[in-house]
Amino acid sequence: MNAASHHSRVCSHQRGATLIEVLVAIVVLAIGLLGTAALQTRAQQAELDSYQRSQALILAQDMVNRIRANWRAAGCYVTYETSEPPEPETGFVGGGATPDPCTGWGTAVTRERADEDLLEWTALLNGEMETLDGANVGAMTGARGCVEFDGTGDADLYIVHVAWQGQNPTQAPDNACAEGMYGDDDSLRRTVNLTLRLNELG
Repeated sequence: MNAASHHSRVCSHQRGATLIEVLVAIVVLAIGLLGTAALQTRAQQAELDSYQRSQALILAQDMVNRIRANWRAAGCYVTYETSEPPEPETGFVGGGATPDPCTGWGTAVTRERADEDLLEWTALLNGEMETLDGANVGAMTGARGCVEFDGTGDADLYIVHVAWQGQNPTQAPDNACAEGMYGDDDSLRRTVNLTLRLNELG
């Protein structure tokens, strides 16, 4: 074997090993990039869920404040009672559902105020305060609101729920607000709630 032939075989062997190493590196890099993309997608979904939850809490607190300010007509805000849960797809406002005018609570002035509050809250739930290219974008996905009345204890409780559609399936909430509106098994339904205890005020 002459020196030139031996040198040629060594160079050829080295070039082949280098190509294999490059291919392996490309495969590893591709797997890493796919993992990064999946992680980024999950991070964006978590960020959206967090944003929607914070928006829902703001809307729930808004209604709590409205009921507290107009407590004489608190019953006007109720969409269902704990002792009588609503039928599926009822007992909420928002998402096309219009609140009924109030009767039988407070005075004409406080009832009118309650009706206006519910209409304004419905507009907030529907995202009408912010639009983009003609579409309402000022609220969560499929936002709906409920005011549950629980009179079974020593004090009257008004539980304000805000529901929306989440990004990934989880365990269904244990309340009836907007039940059945986000899939048959309710695994995409998300809710937050705030409780207001009203004492008898003269």
